Amino acid sequence: MAVFQKALQVITPGRSTTAVTAELQEIVRESGIRTGICQVFVQHTSASLMVCENADPDVREDLERFMQRLVPDGDALFLHTAEGPDDMPAHVRSVLTQSALSLPVSEGRCALGTWQGVYLWEHRAGSHHRRLLVTVLGDL
Repeated sequence: MAVFQKALQVITPGRSTTAVTAELQEIVRESGIRTGICQVFVQHTSASLMVCENADPDVREDLERFMQRLVPDGDALFLHTAEGPDDMPAHVRSVLTQSALSLPVSEGRCALGTWQGVYLWEHRAGSHHRRLLVTVLGDL
């Protein structure tokens, strides 16, 4: 079994989703692994990862509106506001979603469905530099 690991830097424009599917597919291709697992981990506590609809951006915008209703900025419930009114809501959002994904690798690429894409979901209002650690394990 072979193991390949690479960091992926993503600059987010602020609260939104950023497609990372193409970058992950390139890392898997670079690894040379034909069959196995691609594990992706976001090394931050106010952003998350998701596999989501990739054809209609309204789906991701609807998810953001739902999350804004579920965990609004500036909620008086939160004590932790060190970095502003979106600070604690961003942490809650990341806990409710996923910090890691495991994707099957088949024929040298992530075996996503036709309408699936991988997205980094930024939960802070401002732009951030995010680091994803991508580990590909499997057979060459």
